[in-house]
Amino acid sequence: MKFVKMEGLGNDYIYVDCLSGDLPANPRELAKRISDRHFGVGGDGLVLICAPEQPEHHARMRMFNADGSESEMCGNAMRCVAKYLVDRKLAPDHSLVIETGRGPLVVGVMKEKGVVRRARVNMKPPILMSKSIPTTLPGDPPINAPIEVDERRFEVTCVSMGNPHAVVFVDGPITDELVLGWGPKLEVHAAFPRKMNIEFARVISKSEVEMRVWERGSGETLACGTGACAVCVAGSLSGRTDRKVTIHLRGGDLEIDWRDDGVYKTGPAVEVFAGNYLAGE
Repeated sequence: MKFVKMEGLGNDYIYVDCLSGDLPANPRELAKRISDRHFGVGGDGLVLICAPEQPEHHARMRMFNADGSESEMCGNAMRCVAKYLVDRKLAPDHSLVIETGRGPLVVGVMKEKGVVRRARVNMKPPILMSKSIPTTLPGDPPINAPIEVDERRFEVTCVSMGNPHAVVFVDGPITDELVLGWGPKLEVHAAFPRKMNIEFARVISKSEVEMRVWERGSGETLACGTGACAVCVAGSLSGRTDRKVTIHLRGGDLEIDWRDDGVYKTGPAVEVFAGNYLAGE
């Protein structure tokens, strides 16, 4: 099986071209095997680049986490899908429409020396109704809502960007204890019926935020595009930030701009290598 490894700010996935209509027989199991960093290719998950359901669109993205669970979408992967299509002349190099679990999203690409280096995705407006995020916490959305896990109290602001996020703002350093210790416990809290992506964020200024993320189904990743969008929305709703911010993630920076028609996310897309996966034979 041919694949391409791509990353956006270190959020790395294995991409498989399924535009012809041929899909892996069991993508959930394949995602677990191929994502393994010792026995597989290694990555945060598997992305299938499929033919669109609507002929006027350019592709459809299906995304599987490293644990085999299917997620609605991935913001960093969106940029890489656009790069794959444009660099191989499978789509125009201006505005692309890619179908996701959240519906079709519009992507614009920025080229240098003939290849895509960066992309901007309109991630659509955030989903702010608690039942649609989903969470049982009160508020539409819950802002600074108290939540307790193992006798420790946190305050979370919940947002969906097509997938669910709970943002915890902290005053001090974002430590491993927070991300690796409390992240997995918050992910599976009873208030989150479909589990939750957990962002720990420290506000530097109204236009600048540091963030680490515990991703549902993958653990800590170096970046999360939808998570960065959620942090921007949560920061603005809680009065901590402006609607246009730079988010510093472990893998690099994303530019987030919450406009009237959606949350725009701009960042890099990098192709690392291509190969043949043989372990399934």
